Amino acid sequence: MNILFIALLLFVTSCTRPAFMTGMGTGGKYLEARDEVTRRGGNIDKATQNLEIVVRDDPTCCRPYNDSLTLLGRAYYLRNRYGDAKLILQRAVVVNQEDEIGWMVLGITRLQLGEDETGLKEVQGGLTLFSKVSRSGDYNYPGYRGYRFWDRAGNVRVALRRAVIVAQKELDERDGRENIIRAVERLIAVADEEEWALRRDKTTDTRREFEGR
Repeated sequence: MNILFIALLLFVTSCTRPAFMTGMGTGGKYLEARDEVTRRGGNIDKATQNLEIVVRDDPTCCRPYNDSLTLLGRAYYLRNRYGDAKLILQRAVVVNQEDEIGWMVLGITRLQLGEDETGLKEVQGGLTLFSKVSRSGDYNYPGYRGYRFWDRAGNVRVALRRAVIVAQKELDERDGRENIIRAVERLIAVADEEEWALRRDKTTDTRREFEGR
């Protein structure tokens, strides 16, 4: 890759990416934190620090998903700060009542806190929302989070099916609470992995386009 191509790539991406994606200010902190929360082995402490700043400055950052509150709640959850996670996630689902990830994480947070009845309802509601939106795109629907070829290998569907089955069972069954928590955690992790793969493929395709391959 020569210097001219690198300069062209930087110029085009800086012109076509939204302002919040340039890596500066609130938007840059959001993007960095999102990557840390959603990738396996991410730096959750760093993500938490960035998201606390983002939420303080702009609680509805950043378009198109406005999920900074949800990401902060997820970061708190991953650090076992369930009380903090609950408070933030309650705000998140008020800001966006169709936030399927927010509802699911709020639900398993309540289960961790022993608020079983409410937590189970929120988990089930989140799974219902997720089942509606987690699909590939067509002419009338852009696909989950704008990814037309979402869940190509069907891994998300398998994890979703498992979570739905587990969430339909009674909490007082042996290890019922733990099974629900783990199934939902697994679903969210698989969805994160799929989004990471699609993002990586999109970057590769963009580079190939510029290289004329």
